[in-house]
Amino acid sequence: MPRIASLLASGTEIAAALGAAGDLIGVSHECDYPSSIRALPMLTKAKVNPHLPSNEIHRDVQTVMLTALSLYDVDSEKLEALKPDVIITQEQCKVCAVSLDDVRQTISKLVRQQVDIVSLNPTCLDEIFQDVRRVAEALGKSKDGEQLVASMHARLDAVTASVKNLAAKPSVVFIEWIDPIFAGGNWMPELIARAGGVSLLGEAGAHSSVYTLQDLMEVNPDVVVIAPCGFKLKQTKKDLHLLTEKPEWKTLNAVKAGQVWLADGNEFFNRSGPRIVESVEMLAAMLHPQHFERNLSGYVSSEMVERLEQ
Repeated sequence: MPRIASLLASGTEIAAALGAAGDLIGVSHECDYPSSIRALPMLTKAKVNPHLPSNEIHRDVQTVMLTALSLYDVDSEKLEALKPDVIITQEQCKVCAVSLDDVRQTISKLVRQQVDIVSLNPTCLDEIFQDVRRVAEALGKSKDGEQLVASMHARLDAVTASVKNLAAKPSVVFIEWIDPIFAGGNWMPELIARAGGVSLLGEAGAHSSVYTLQDLMEVNPDVVVIAPCGFKLKQTKKDLHLLTEKPEWKTLNAVKAGQVWLADGNEFFNRSGPRIVESVEMLAAMLHPQHFERNLSGYVSSEMVERLEQ
């Protein structure tokens, strides 16, 4: 089996879901699932502190991008010593993870250059499935890839069938970053539609865009889901005040109806791997709580957060 270095959290999850967790020899600093990979050598680090408030992270990202080509460092010496046969990376977003350009630059410095680079670039659900197949092919596990894609389709189709005949289709704004406000694009509108909602602001297949609180007030959604890219639930709760302290926030229909949900945007939603299916199942439970049991962790209502903090 090939020796795999994954510099992308979703790539690590895909490899593990294909039964290749034991063939991983190194991962990125963001790879955290499954737990069996956490002891592997870490091959990357960020140039920006990911634990700062979202407005400060955004400021620092803008500053770094003015002076550097990348937000991440790849440990080329460690990578060369591990001698991978396959490197999994991405070219979808230079802010989210190590990019294809980073890897190419690193590989050019290595003595041993016989490496298969698998770069993922999904913008929609279909392309997530394609990426699963591409990783599977690179790992010599095409059959396992087809089985994984089939199982993901089956779970998604089950949710879609469950919401098909529901009369209510709540309007949704998915907030992918808190300050400034980014509304989720790419596959996020598809996830919302699959879960029985109508996506507002975010554009399917396009990168997420910046909006103002005034923009949210104008569309006035029934439901707001807040799941910042790279943030676990705890960090999202910590930054929630950047929205709730603004008087305009309280005028939104979703806020008045108690239909604001916080979710883990690090492990779910923004991570384009097998657990994108669980993200849809979470959304269905948020949008239609009377029809779906809450049997998944990773999300909480903002009202519950406020009660716990009182």
